[in-house]
Amino acid sequence: MANRGVNKVILLGRLGADPDIRYLPNNGGKVVAVRLATSEVWKDAKNVKQERTEWHRVVFFKKLADTAGEYLKKGGQIYVEGTLRTQQWDKNGEKRYRTEVVAHELQMLDRASDTSGTHGTHQSSSASSVPDTADMDEDFDDIPFF
Repeated sequence: MANRGVNKVILLGRLGADPDIRYLPNNGGKVVAVRLATSEVWKDAKNVKQERTEWHRVVFFKKLADTAGEYLKKGGQIYVEGTLRTQQWDKNGEKRYRTEVVAHELQMLDRASDTSGTHGTHQSSSASSVPDTADMDEDFDDIPFF
């Protein structure tokens, strides 16, 4: 195993927005992207509570894309296992990069309220607690899907 690397990511967090559903141009396959917030809480030297939120772009393909597109909603808490992938593209002659998590496993821990009530959704009082989206990267539209 010394010659092999490991590329594995495990995240547990809340969705900052509803899924972004798109289709690949060549084969029409579905791609679903979500913004997932994970938070870290600690006390500083003065014993004051500090919190930092990290935003992750998670993409789903094939059957997971179908599930994610249908059932995931803003505020829902999910557990994801996957791998890191960095994309590179040019925009107006400038190289752009984005690292994302390609999901291989998804578990929905709870979901935001479903207004139709058809999915038997249950929600704890903290399920609607979505982190502030002020530092969330909104620039999804200029990223090509490969």
